[in-house]
Amino acid sequence: MNNKPMQAWAPMQLWIGFQVFLFPFLSLITPSGIGFSSVLFVITLLFVPRRAWAALAPHWKDVRWVVGAFSFQLALATVFLLRPEADLSSLDNPSRMLLALSAAMLVLLARPPRAVLWWGVIGGAVAALPFVLWQRVVLNMDRPGGWLNPITFGDLAMCLALLALAAAVDYRHSTRKALPAALGAAAGLAASIATGSRGGLVVLPLAGLLFLSYAQLLHSKRVRLLLVGGFALVGAAFFVPATGMQDRAELGVTEVRTWMDGGSAFSSLGIRLELWKGATMLIAERPLTGLDPVAMRMELRRHVEEGDLDPAILLVEHLHNDAFQAFASGGIWGLLAWAGILLAPFMFFARELGRGIRKGMPQFAPALAGMLVVLSYFSFGLTEVIFWSLKGCTFYALMIFLLMGFCLIAKEKREN
Repeated sequence: MNNKPMQAWAPMQLWIGFQVFLFPFLSLITPSGIGFSSVLFVITLLFVPRRAWAALAPHWKDVRWVVGAFSFQLALATVFLLRPEADLSSLDNPSRMLLALSAAMLVLLARPPRAVLWWGVIGGAVAALPFVLWQRVVLNMDRPGGWLNPITFGDLAMCLALLALAAAVDYRHSTRKALPAALGAAAGLAASIATGSRGGLVVLPLAGLLFLSYAQLLHSKRVRLLLVGGFALVGAAFFVPATGMQDRAELGVTEVRTWMDGGSAFSSLGIRLELWKGATMLIAERPLTGLDPVAMRMELRRHVEEGDLDPAILLVEHLHNDAFQAFASGGIWGLLAWAGILLAPFMFFARELGRGIRKGMPQFAPALAGMLVVLSYFSFGLTEVIFWSLKGCTFYALMIFLLMGFCLIAKEKREN
């Protein structure tokens, strides 16, 4: 525990608080904001390693399963280096995700107010909207995505929108603070819709159920109105021709019907369905150890040459589903590693949220936000390999560990 006088730690608090704000704020409006934030947290940790570990140590029992899940993922990737076609670059994603623990350690050390995270989220969502609208309207880009892939940009914008809703829950007793949070949520939703991506919308039903489950406990009309307004915005956007949502929904239905009738798989959803069919073949062949990415591509090509799969799938790098990708590339162990980095944080936040309800809700909002991040990534992974991207992986891990740090601070304050 940090017992140093507050005055002596003021510069450190300001610096770490600034980093916490900077991470979500820069995530979508700069080409390397996520990676920059990740490196900055690690570099800062190198200046105070002993104090940071001392801040984390009292909470080790609470965080060990989450750290263990990310460690298992890295260990498995290291073992897979023994494969013939293995590449050291395969360690990038799991190592960056484990190093994100530095964010939780620094938050526990400096104890900045969680408002710095909320305002970073709100600012990042609000700033992302004009950026992506400029690309769509001025540059006439059909699928704008800022500095990222349009799907990844849309997914992360949706994640920021849900985090802004969690901030609004935290500020439910202050209209002055809740209104900017609501604006951030609306901006994030609009930015996600502007990309034309459909996958990000999948999380909304799950998020709605989670919010509605706890809105009754909050006894807050503001929260309920905010939820109704947010989902009404999405519903209204569906019927506005300029958003293209209705057209893409109808196109999706047509693509699925075409594929099911044996037609061409050369379409967005057709390729996905054909890839998932190929994934089941690969998993059946190597269920225990899976195939490395190079061998996986070779096997898919073989199935195409034999007429089992449509050639359109060879245009895509991955299987467009996180569970299929993890299972096919790592066997049952890869599937367990993927499930672990989702389930372990989700259980941590669910437990803290339960404690928050029983003890006056000190960590309710950051725990709710953490559950929303996990639900978001699970939902995104149904139609996309969100963990394929280094930026997608790093964003997830940093946000998870930051929110864990703020949960533990709130819990400790309540207990003291």
